[in-house]
Amino acid sequence: MATELLILVLIIAAAAVVAAVVVALRRSKSRSSSPKAPAPPQDPFADKGDSTAGDPRTLKAGDMVDWGTERTWIRGTLRLSEGGYTWSEHFLEVEGGKRWISVEEDPDVQLALWTGRPDLDLVPQGRSIEVEGVVYKLQEKGTGSYRSEGTTGLKAQGGVDYADFESDDGRLLSFERFDHGRWEASTGTKVAPGTFTIFPGS
Repeated sequence: MATELLILVLIIAAAAVVAAVVVALRRSKSRSSSPKAPAPPQDPFADKGDSTAGDPRTLKAGDMVDWGTERTWIRGTLRLSEGGYTWSEHFLEVEGGKRWISVEEDPDVQLALWTGRPDLDLVPQGRSIEVEGVVYKLQEKGTGSYRSEGTTGLKAQGGVDYADFESDDGRLLSFERFDHGRWEASTGTKVAPGTFTIFPGS
């Protein structure tokens, strides 16, 4: 009789365990099937910094840049600011001359490849400047500060004056003067998405 009672108690206990498991599974399924909150709306045309292989906003000295048939390194970087606005210039390893990539957000990421033009003995005066038959119109000018990283040929930090011009067909002309020195002219072209690939340095 005691054995039969013990078996009955075990059967009842097992049934209770099974019932508890079934109830728990049903509750879990009910929770998982409840509708999730919709994702917030996103701008499908917003620039997320992925137009090149790697985020150009993170470029720094020591990074390698691949232009398809050409590979070079970032030697140094200038972090520039004026008021609350910031942008960067990244100097490339080249033989002779001077080249760099500028990166700014206005509000989307804008890239340009620049070449130093020490042969141009000009100062940024007036609303337009003609260079080699091309008329460039003043876009903006101002005074800001810079912070130097790596090899730039400048102090660790200082001041900069600048004046940016652009032609009707999108060619760029820029003037910079660091720490009240002489004006340095450069010409540039806008960099299209996917033009280069970034390999971060150590």
